Amino acid sequence: MAKNKGTRILITLECTECRSNLNKRSPGVSRYHTQKNRRNNPERLELKKYCPHCNKPTVHKEIK
Repeated sequence: MAKNKGTRILITLECTECRSNLNKRSPGVSRYHTQKNRRNNPERLELKKYCPHCNKPTVHKEIK
């Protein structure tokens, strides 16, 4: 018996300041993996999370 696709999907959140900032503490981009409910949040998710490369809390946006 096959199960159908659930409403929860895995997403990746990426720091918005690391992509464009060249004067950061270390090279690289901060990424977080989390889940979201497809029915409650159909649009792209934006959360304020800590970025170890920028050394401060920044806005992280959902990427594909």
